[in-house]
Amino acid sequence: MAEPAPDHTEIYDDLSARRYFAKFDRIIAHMPRVAAELERDGHLTRADLRLMGSYMEALQRSFQALSLKYLMTGRTEGPGIRQRLAFDRHESGFPVAAELLFMANDAAQAVGHLAQMPSEAELKDRMVRQIVGDQTIPTALQYTLSQRLYYQMLVQGGLFLARNDVQAQWLSGADGQRRVWLLSWAVYDSLVNLPVVYLMELEDSGRTPLPRDDRRWPAVQSHLMAQSLNGLKLLTIAQGLDTDFPDLHPKRLKRLHLGPMYSSAFTLQSGPIGEVLAEAMAPEGQDWALVWTLENLVSSGSQMEKTGWFSTTERQTFALDPFMGRGAETGASATHRFVILPERPYQVLAEKNPPGFHDITRFVVAPGGHVMKVR
Repeated sequence: MAEPAPDHTEIYDDLSARRYFAKFDRIIAHMPRVAAELERDGHLTRADLRLMGSYMEALQRSFQALSLKYLMTGRTEGPGIRQRLAFDRHESGFPVAAELLFMANDAAQAVGHLAQMPSEAELKDRMVRQIVGDQTIPTALQYTLSQRLYYQMLVQGGLFLARNDVQAQWLSGADGQRRVWLLSWAVYDSLVNLPVVYLMELEDSGRTPLPRDDRRWPAVQSHLMAQSLNGLKLLTIAQGLDTDFPDLHPKRLKRLHLGPMYSSAFTLQSGPIGEVLAEAMAPEGQDWALVWTLENLVSSGSQMEKTGWFSTTERQTFALDPFMGRGAETGASATHRFVILPERPYQVLAEKNPPGFHDITRFVVAPGGHVMKVR
């Protein structure tokens, strides 16, 4: 991996690496509870919630895999051994996108690596014999075991990768009616180093159900994945699909940014969130805040548009945010922001009540793990 950018840093010792991954393990465990609150508030549908749960589970598995890969950070040296996680410490807090790309490459070769490595039982037996016989710490064997466990987890799959291809879930519509599909896909945005999930509800007026259409389905998957890596507005993505596929009619498109994560122990932050975390002086495990942004674009109707001498095509019209003319700027019908944080930082945030947080919904995590929404 190349030298980290100025806003990227690396973790150089095993204790810091373990604290980093333990922090994210706790944070990601709270995500499904927050998503359930968003479903109760009408921001997500029940079908949205089920899909979000699968992406959050995949994200947690990816972090667990990386924690195994970097378990021996700072304790092993040698040719070909790189034991430093790179993460974005400025406006993300998450690992840099290159880590996910390397993990996908490792996953593609994991079976071959495992075939060349001693078994887990053999490695543990060698470690015991070295400890008892040589009375030395089996660091090299510990490293090999950590890598074996890493590859085993990659083989099991279920990971959140840099590209998580488009899937389709049937919602309604029988033969002779328009079928309604919920498309979902996700990316690890390399511009901001954050996981981003997309949910699109669309009507299908084609003859063959979209996922079984050998012509349309691969083209739709390719189209949407290509549109998801450029930071495009939702309006641009929806209109592009509407234009390029005349028999597909997008009715709703949502994009959820699962971050950034802020922590005084790992990230650099300025402004109110930095002041809140600094004043909170929260104990280890409670020094963090996670921000979510949910963009929602809704079709307000459709109209017939002439596309040739004798042909017309249905085109969608989309409702944009009417407040202060922000719709044209955001390309969305509405944008909602949420912050998730433990009790101690929340108490400081409530006392300071900084202006930038007035319109942000707050979710407070109690010591027992219960999540409570606070306005």
